[in-house]
Amino acid sequence: MAKGDPKKPKGKMCVYAFFVQMCREEHKKNPEVPVNFAEFSTKCSERWKNISRKRKSKFDQMAKAYKVRYDQEMKDYGPAKGGKKKKDPKAPKRLPSGFLLFCSEFHPKIKSTHFGISIRDVAKKLGEMWNNLSDSEKQPYINKAVKLKYEKDVTDYKSRGKFDGAKGPAKVAREEEEEDRYYI
Repeated sequence: MAKGDPKKPKGKMCVYAFFVQMCREEHKKNPEVPVNFAEFSTKCSERWKNISRKRKSKFDQMAKAYKVRYDQEMKDYGPAKGGKKKKDPKAPKRLPSGFLLFCSEFHPKIKSTHFGISIRDVAKKLGEMWNNLSDSEKQPYINKAVKLKYEKDVTDYKSRGKFDGAKGPAKVAREEEEEDRYYI
């Protein structure tokens, strides 16, 4: 389900997902056996590889019926009719976190030292680098992110006309009023 919309239909399920669901139901019948997710996944995978085509077709039919139901529910679901919700072009951009500031600094360095590296591998490497930093090494990036947020908040505050500092909108308006008084 979508995070904020309980009315949105549940996502599609593939053939294998129906098989795993059946395995889970079988496992629930024996609750005293503890569940180790890695072992459970491996066993399901092995069982799936050895299952007959006839038995797989049963799960295939379940998936097809589920897809038909899902597609119908999505047609009836409001926001999906127009495709993805469009982002408001006037909405403010999200400010970068300390991690994103770190990434923007080190991304070009990684790309230049590892020619031809995939985006995924760059992201992995950046994540590893960030995780290997001590808290004190991360702090400058975090502080910069906080400073950017503060500056943005101040700019937003000033733009609403509630700020009386240097040349905020309220002061400019007052100065214009004073100038008008002299010319009348």
